[in-house]
Amino acid sequence: MASKDAQNQRRGLPSFLPGAPDPDHGVHIPSNSGNLVWQPGLPPPGSLPPGLEDLSQLDLIIIHQQVELLGMILGTETCNKYEIKNSLGQRIYFAVEESICFNRTFCSTLRSCTLKITDNSGREVITVSRPLRCDSCWCPCYLQELEIQAPPGTIVGYVAQKWDPFLPKFTIQNANKEDILKIVGPCATCGCFGDVDFEVKTINEKLTIGKISKYWSGFVNDVFTNADNFGIHVPADLDVTVKASMIGACFLFDFMFFEHSLAGL
Repeated sequence: MASKDAQNQRRGLPSFLPGAPDPDHGVHIPSNSGNLVWQPGLPPPGSLPPGLEDLSQLDLIIIHQQVELLGMILGTETCNKYEIKNSLGQRIYFAVEESICFNRTFCSTLRSCTLKITDNSGREVITVSRPLRCDSCWCPCYLQELEIQAPPGTIVGYVAQKWDPFLPKFTIQNANKEDILKIVGPCATCGCFGDVDFEVKTINEKLTIGKISKYWSGFVNDVFTNADNFGIHVPADLDVTVKASMIGACFLFDFMFFEHSLAGL
């Protein structure tokens, strides 16, 4: 077990993810850790969008997709659901996809949908809207895009795919569609028994400030279920609206690259 713990630490796999060992003894987690809910402290000074205070001090955001057993049994595409957690595994948000069955069946990973993100009190704090778009490099005028609202009704950012013949590239934009950060993925997103990292860079791509990782959770989990685990590594003082946009980017990557179980390999 000790060697397995050390291996997970080297890979950066958070210890509370399914199939991982128990959390490190050096981190205090309450005895009811099976259903942890984060109780944030006082928000930092300044005006933050309502509901995003919980993101203000985080440098690691974990997104765990819930397994849909009905979809596994029937082989049908169901609405995605995600738990959004802090580095201790405590849930801070819950996200649910809203889409129609026709889109999920016939448009599959390209489907238009809305993801509603609620806090632990059930209040909707972030809305992520995804229109029906193409993801082919041969159609550079109609590539993927997300709109992020926080709170719902107030646009705070966008995630836009950029044309590139070799690498998955995206930009994080502000409410005025001005580029803030770039996200550059690997040339192959299959994973091949390891994590897949999308690097978050400055606009000139000279400095890497963080990453979005799809964690490899094992052959059985990734091949026979649709449950994906992601980690967003960012500076703790990054603007909370940008963090919200990066959560949206994580959802987009799940749809584009890891939606089907075999894509997790």
